[in-house]
Amino acid sequence: MFPDMSQYTWIVPDFVWELSENIDLAKLASALPEMEEIAKLLPDMEKIGENFTFLKSLLSSGLGSEVNGASGLLLLLETTGESALRAPDIPPTSASMSDSSDKQFKKQGLLSELILIQQQIQQHEEEMRRAAAASNNAPPPPREPRPSPAPNPSQPKHKSSDKEKVDQLQEELLRTQLKYQRMLERLEKENKELRKVVLQKDDKGIHQRKVKKSLIDLYSEVLDILSDYDSNYNTQDHLPRVVVVGDQSAGKTSVLEMIAQARIFPRGSGEMMTRSPVKVTLSEGAHHVAMFKDSSREFDLGKEEDLAALRHEIEIRMRKSVKEGQTVSPETISLSVKGPGIQRMVLVDLPGVISTVTTGMAADTKDTIFSMSRAYMQNPNAIILCIQDGSVDAERSIVTDLVSQMDPQGKRTIFVLTKVDLAEKNLASPSRIQQIVEGKLFPMKALGYFAVVTGKGSTNESIDSIKDYEEDFFQNSRLLRDGMLKAHQVTTKNLSLAVSDCFWKMVRESVEQQADAFKASRFNLETEWKNNYPRLRELDRNELFEKAKNEILDEVISLSQVTPKHWEAILQKKLWERVSTHVIENIYLPAAQTMNSGTFNTTVDIKLKQWTDKQLPHKALEVAWETLQEEFARFMAEYKGKDQDDIFDKLKEAVKEESIKRHKWNERAMDSLRVIQHNALEDRSITDKPQWDAAIQFMEETLQSRLKDTESVIEDMVGPDWKQRWLRWTNRTAEQHIRNETKNELERLLKLHDDHTAYLANDEVTTVRKNLEARGVEVDPVLIKDTWHQLYRRHFLQKSLLHCNLCRRGFYYYQRHFVDSELECNDVVLFWRIQRMLAITANTLRQQLTNTEVRRLEKNVKEVLEDFGEDTEKKVQLITGRRVQLAEDLKKVREIQEKLEAFIEALHKDK
Repeated sequence: MFPDMSQYTWIVPDFVWELSENIDLAKLASALPEMEEIAKLLPDMEKIGENFTFLKSLLSSGLGSEVNGASGLLLLLETTGESALRAPDIPPTSASMSDSSDKQFKKQGLLSELILIQQQIQQHEEEMRRAAAASNNAPPPPREPRPSPAPNPSQPKHKSSDKEKVDQLQEELLRTQLKYQRMLERLEKENKELRKVVLQKDDKGIHQRKVKKSLIDLYSEVLDILSDYDSNYNTQDHLPRVVVVGDQSAGKTSVLEMIAQARIFPRGSGEMMTRSPVKVTLSEGAHHVAMFKDSSREFDLGKEEDLAALRHEIEIRMRKSVKEGQTVSPETISLSVKGPGIQRMVLVDLPGVISTVTTGMAADTKDTIFSMSRAYMQNPNAIILCIQDGSVDAERSIVTDLVSQMDPQGKRTIFVLTKVDLAEKNLASPSRIQQIVEGKLFPMKALGYFAVVTGKGSTNESIDSIKDYEEDFFQNSRLLRDGMLKAHQVTTKNLSLAVSDCFWKMVRESVEQQADAFKASRFNLETEWKNNYPRLRELDRNELFEKAKNEILDEVISLSQVTPKHWEAILQKKLWERVSTHVIENIYLPAAQTMNSGTFNTTVDIKLKQWTDKQLPHKALEVAWETLQEEFARFMAEYKGKDQDDIFDKLKEAVKEESIKRHKWNERAMDSLRVIQHNALEDRSITDKPQWDAAIQFMEETLQSRLKDTESVIEDMVGPDWKQRWLRWTNRTAEQHIRNETKNELERLLKLHDDHTAYLANDEVTTVRKNLEARGVEVDPVLIKDTWHQLYRRHFLQKSLLHCNLCRRGFYYYQRHFVDSELECNDVVLFWRIQRMLAITANTLRQQLTNTEVRRLEKNVKEVLEDFGEDTEKKVQLITGRRVQLAEDLKKVREIQEKLEAFIEALHKDK
């Protein structure tokens, strides 16, 4: 009843049918391996599951707690009233335990052997206790009243045999414990290798599951955000982290390297190497790598060159973070380290505590380190890893007093004694080490006490060689052999396990409380925003910068919409304002003093050539550049009037100033402009009457403006006239009175000599002075010349205006080149040449502006905005205000709360 599918073969593309013809699919299928062969390559998950189930059953039984206590796999924290971290004492095995262990002995492999060794340890311990009790409780021999009792040879023999038995049992116990420890390490090593294989296969996509961030990575992200968050609402960061503190050169960095299983920190002999806090996030991974928070580069910690590069990078970052004049910095460097078998936790390595400020250090270095350490340790949920150098006297330590102040009850402090090998060698009484590790030597209390060895002091030692040296030392040390130290209190391996357990216990106890605190802080911030900025979006500083950036770019683009007519009008006007004084004072007035037209034209040509070669092109470019700036500022001001946010004012002003500072006019433009201006000024041919009339008008406006300015200067020199004195009740000063008398005398001279030259002769100055003295006015010759300059200037401009009006009908004579004519209008031709040069220069500058400079300015503005966008400090400086800070705080608090909730959810699943 199936339909005939042959009709629908067209649905399948032709190349599929051709593929089946060209490729032998049966041969290809036979070449593929069978599923049974593939299954052999995969690990025996059933066997692994059985081992883990069996291990879980051991941990749930009483025997498991003893195993973990001895090996350091599980360190049980005591109650708050106790001061030591140790394995619980286990009572002798009962019948029920022996029955259950008999069933467990049926398991084969390393676990069964471990259990057998553990039972041997318990038997040896029980026999030792019985022998010691029998030795101590033996009744003394009865005393006889005889003066000289005979010796009893059997009693000392009995005592010596008991003591030998105790020593023998103690040696057997130590050997058994060492054997047990080696077997356990072998099992852990195999488990570590197995986990590495599983992680590597998982990375290659064998399990094809969605990759999720690990629990410790989620937690580290929260701490990274909090390190950048400046709270103004008393919402302090009380999330747990392990704070590593210690005296300088006490070995705290070496302890951290042992926990991270790589020598990742810069090292030096006796000098301060840790100059800023380093936050290290430790997590498990398939490969042993390290990475900075703000970088994508992975450092392979198995390669020495990558380790050297990592140490160098950390040292560079530390030195960069230290401000000028300081020795240490509070800026945190965030680093993550992953690798097989690494315990998950977050540690912060702080600069070592110092007792004296040495040469080269800032004066406040000691106080800065103390305050920095207190700031980290005052977090009530921070675990304090107190590192003390065992090779020096405990009384010389500073850090123990500091830790005692911050955690007087020792509820969150773990004490670590380093360099125990040197301490055992140097101390005459090893029991002093026991007193330190038991917390009896000084009043500082701690949750747990550990003794470690971090190498022989060589900077070239590898982590593996340090581990081997540490294990060999404790195996042969009399501290462990004589019972001064317990097995779970030694080695950095046990320390790492204990710190990790304590860290996660603290995290589980405090993280939800911190999430509630940030939830309350978020509510307060949102309420403040609604009350103060109800109609505005919550834009943080980066979002506001992007908005301002778009507005500024729109304003720059608006420059390209300016019409050519507008550009040329403002350029021509500004250029004439800049050069008019030079044209009148240095070209027109000197040339007008000549007697004939030939000399006038020669003087004008020479001065125009000099002006064009030296000053005019430079002045023109200055005018063009200023015009571009003013138009840019005008567009920004007009945009501001529409719907501008005042919060952008400082940013826009800074962008405008920086863009103008960076902008440089094209250097080749000056040379081309000089040629154009020179050619324009060389032309004297006025082609038609409208051009002549335009030149007359330009000349008349210019001369009237100059005449008005000159009359204003003369008025200021001589003071108010009779009308102003009567109407405004003002009088002339003594100097103004002298100036007025001098003016009247010089005006009489001008009336007598209408064609007088621009300068007074010495005899004329003497005549004027004597005439004034005859009227009782004492005057200085310099004052006479100064007054004459302004009066002659006014006289000349008035005559030039009369001549300008006469030249309105002089175009006919100009076309005849003023032949047989008493009317010569060479000054009109000069102003026409100037006017034409201004128009051509304005047109050239407009083309340069619209074709090149506006685009270059737009490019500069974009570059400045890009630079400001990458400079966080610049944005903080230019975009300020309570509104910005409130939006920033809201964004941070929301991000922290979301990250915390995601972490809490993952934490519950992990349970």
